[in-house]
Amino acid sequence: MKIVGTVALLAISQMLFAQSLPDKIAKAFAQFELDGQLQYGLTSLTVLNSASGEVVFSKNGNTGLAPASTLKTITSITGYNILKPNYKWETTLAYTGSIKEGVLYGDLIVKGTGDPTLGSDRYPNTKGALLLNRWLEATKKAGITKIEGRVMADDLLFGTQPIPDGWIWGDIGNYYGAGATSLTWRENEIELTIIPGSKTGMPVQIKSMDPKVEGLKLINELKTGTSGSGDQVYGFSAPFTDLTYLRGTYAIDLKKRIVISMADPAYLLASQLQAYLSKAGITINGNASTTRRLSMENSYRPLPSITIDRYLSPGFSQIVYWLNQKSLNLYAENILKSMAVKADKPATFQNGISTLTSYWNKRLGIDSNAISILDGSGLAPENRITTAVMAKILNSAKTEDWFPDFYASLPVYNNMKMKSGSIRNVLAYAGYEKSVSGTPLVFSFITNNYTGSTSSIKQKMFRVLDTLK
Repeated sequence: MKIVGTVALLAISQMLFAQSLPDKIAKAFAQFELDGQLQYGLTSLTVLNSASGEVVFSKNGNTGLAPASTLKTITSITGYNILKPNYKWETTLAYTGSIKEGVLYGDLIVKGTGDPTLGSDRYPNTKGALLLNRWLEATKKAGITKIEGRVMADDLLFGTQPIPDGWIWGDIGNYYGAGATSLTWRENEIELTIIPGSKTGMPVQIKSMDPKVEGLKLINELKTGTSGSGDQVYGFSAPFTDLTYLRGTYAIDLKKRIVISMADPAYLLASQLQAYLSKAGITINGNASTTRRLSMENSYRPLPSITIDRYLSPGFSQIVYWLNQKSLNLYAENILKSMAVKADKPATFQNGISTLTSYWNKRLGIDSNAISILDGSGLAPENRITTAVMAKILNSAKTEDWFPDFYASLPVYNNMKMKSGSIRNVLAYAGYEKSVSGTPLVFSFITNNYTGSTSSIKQKMFRVLDTLK
């Protein structure tokens, strides 16, 4: 009888705890809403029991808010469903014309399909030097010792709009504002080594650029910042331009490289491959170019080609891992456009978005108006999505075979497995937790238009999320 009684008491205790969980969350959230930092702001939290799908707590759950980078969880999950876990991007090396006695009477062409890792240092087999050497060996194996044409980069698949509508000028010149191109190279980034002045307010010196981009003009308006002020450097640029303004401050005690976006990665790839082949003794008569540049000049027409190398990207799960761990906007946008291609549509941002919203409307009955977005990364300030929708989509992932890989891609904040998101006056978190009673939970928590410091609002949001543990 004692054993039965103990079991009964434990069961009642667990029921009471389970019943109190919504109350605990509600109390903490109500206190958070009254905080002075939210006097002019709006916040929303939705928590689901991921085992049953039932709503544990939701406040303002159907109000569209800017999700910042938590939107990447939706892009990742949709990519897993539409592109599939074994998806890989293919980059080919081909030639047009014919080869006679070692001379190629035509062009050598690198054609991209949207691999965001091409030339990246994040993976063992994607590094730029390895790929350039791979393509050199493929060229030699094809018997080419001289090229009467040129080296070309085919970057037309994703069109000529690499930047989503809604991205601001203050973002797109920086590494996190690099555009989505079908022929990415080195994550479309340029590293700058900067030397501060000897006193606060003095100009800084740009010591080096890696990779070296011929023709790029850096207008250096940077000043030396006070000790401890860190990196306040911003690049102002645009796609396909040869001009970048550098504005802001670089702390006098700072020692780090600054990373800006690359305006025309396909052209840099073509130029570097041509230089690499030339250095190896392959003579090339034409100038490196891209299909976009030639199309702009009305001097490009597609010709039959013979493929001499097929290179496959890392697996989709490996790409999603770094996408979420480092919040890589470029990866998210390339996935978004690739979903449009998979749906047999032109690779535009809008087609990627419509593919995404249509998928969730058909699968979960989600109103497409509840996902009003302009990109896949969350960088656009005009993005709007509800926490109810985000939680529902995150919950759907738990039943999939690939869920362990997606779960592993999420960073850890506040000892919780979740993706963060932050843009101006926006802070958000979305992820998974298990309550002390063992209830599996999924949540989306978004705060918009708060005032004061981000570090302060972050700790207050963490205190609300602590009630889920």
